[in-house]
Amino acid sequence: MSSVAVSASSRKAPKPRKRSDAAAGWGFLSPWIIGFLVFSGFPILFSFYLSLTKWNLLGQPQFVGLKNYADLLSGDSELGKTLLVTFIFTIINVGVSILFSLILAMLLNTKVRFKGLFQFFYYVPTIMPSVVMAGCMTLMFNPQLGVVNYVLKAIGVNNPPNWTGSTTLVWLVVAYASIFTFATGQQMLVFSAALKDVPTELYEAASLDGANGWQKFWHVTIPGIAPMMLFNVVSCTVNSFNGAFTLLYPLTGGGPGDATKVLGLLIYDKAFKSFNMGQASALAVVLFLIVAVIGAVQFKLMDRK
Repeated sequence: MSSVAVSASSRKAPKPRKRSDAAAGWGFLSPWIIGFLVFSGFPILFSFYLSLTKWNLLGQPQFVGLKNYADLLSGDSELGKTLLVTFIFTIINVGVSILFSLILAMLLNTKVRFKGLFQFFYYVPTIMPSVVMAGCMTLMFNPQLGVVNYVLKAIGVNNPPNWTGSTTLVWLVVAYASIFTFATGQQMLVFSAALKDVPTELYEAASLDGANGWQKFWHVTIPGIAPMMLFNVVSCTVNSFNGAFTLLYPLTGGGPGDATKVLGLLIYDKAFKSFNMGQASALAVVLFLIVAVIGAVQFKLMDRK
């Protein structure tokens, strides 16, 4: 009996220690939790509330229920066209970022001198504000003063195009700018680490079977980095929805016309040009739901993998 009592007491003894460890853990997490609640949690909940009201930034918000959402679904709403532009931008941004980050990662995984220096320069756009980078792109593609049209004139093109004034050519500017967004450098490092984990024995076995370079890439490299590929695609998709405003507002302003007017720009126009905070908040909720669905798909795919 005494031995049973001693063993039982020994099992109960660590509980105070576990409680103190848990308290310490919550203490370390508390700055982040407080910051999230103040700067993210409360604004999200307040946006949900404002989406059910009519408010022009003056006076008190008037509760209107689901009217803002009904207006968004009406035939006169810009939501449908804006969502289409947003998805086009997302597809371009994700495709270009994933392609170039993978190419850079594969190049940097070869035996090349000054590899660390190249990684540094390729990673610099990650820490550069999108507004600064977009401003540089605006100057580069300026129809009168831009270096792009200067080079075209130097090689004999008499009438170089107005890149940001064409509803078609502006997407080439957006695609080029997408190469230098924060996503490319970040994804390059993830791909670079994933490529190092692919066993070299698989490449040797593929060589013995007579596989060429493309077959090795498609049947060895891609399956080997598939989990990180999925992670990069989903995270870049979410970042494209959330970060489209910071790239396109200084780069194109949504123009020409509404050719590049993504959901973030429409939210800005409704809030600070039309002073319709109710519809702007409803659009923000729509954006939140889209990102939430993409996040849920990410977790589902990762669980399956």
